[in-house]
Amino acid sequence: MQMDTIDLYQIHWPAWNGAPESASPGSIEEAVGELAKLKSEGKIRHIGVSNFDARQMQRALDVAPIASLQPPYSLITTDVESSILPFALKRGLGVIVYSPMASGLLTGAMTRERIAALPEDDWRKHSPNFQEPLLSRNLRVVERLREVGRYHATPGEIAIAWTLCNPAVTGAIIGVRSAQQANGIAGAADVRLSADDILDIEQALIPQAA
Repeated sequence: MQMDTIDLYQIHWPAWNGAPESASPGSIEEAVGELAKLKSEGKIRHIGVSNFDARQMQRALDVAPIASLQPPYSLITTDVESSILPFALKRGLGVIVYSPMASGLLTGAMTRERIAALPEDDWRKHSPNFQEPLLSRNLRVVERLREVGRYHATPGEIAIAWTLCNPAVTGAIIGVRSAQQANGIAGAADVRLSADDILDIEQALIPQAA
């Protein structure tokens, strides 16, 4: 990479070789210990973790200082709100969320027809969020994002901005494949959602009466 020091080196998953983390009880400690050695040698500046829960983060912190956490987080993937984000906020960890647009589902470009046409080997086609009954709810959320942002932002920008409203979140990782996609989310950091906007968006997540 033609560099002497890596700014941030993250452990991507708390499990190795496809085995459950519980099957390798020393793996977190060993991995963080090795990264701590690299840090002491000046080869990396900061240690980060990704996809760790609160207990796993504490195990890492018991070995060495951790600078950041990279968890999945979006309007329709909120599991991290219960304990993971509060833990990171309390410990002062930077949080870089990934998939804030739920793998394209919240961009406004994903339709039932497009989902139906996805190749069989595309994991999204078999994901619960891309199938009923969740699909109807998720598309309803997209329409709400469109309404909230109709004057100044795309659904994708509103979805990203919603994640940035959480006080634990430092930034968001955005995946794009074209200049057009980049242009569709470039203004997300400038979107300022009001409390009413957030309430309006989140009401779309409430199950509708039959």
